[in-house]
Amino acid sequence: MGLKEEFEEYAEKAKGLPETTTNQNKLILYGLFKQATVGPVNTSRPGIFNQRDRAKWDAWKAVEGKSAEEAMGDYITKVKELQEAAAAS
Repeated sequence: MGLKEEFEEYAEKAKGLPETTTNQNKLILYGLFKQATVGPVNTSRPGIFNQRDRAKWDAWKAVEGKSAEEAMGDYITKVKELQEAAAAS
């Protein structure tokens, strides 16, 4: 299985993470996913009154230097980590 296929598999698994997954972890996954699928941030930062989208934009911007392959690998690792944590609790 190639990296892209494994990434897509874990993107599906991420949808099944428990409701207790923290917003911080969700933002990390969001940023890595966007970096892997879109590349560097290509929009301007949302305004101060749009906190949700602004947080998502910031999470994406935080991983801007990563290559698509690196972001995919980090995404897979993070989903595995969150699955293990959920299974342990």
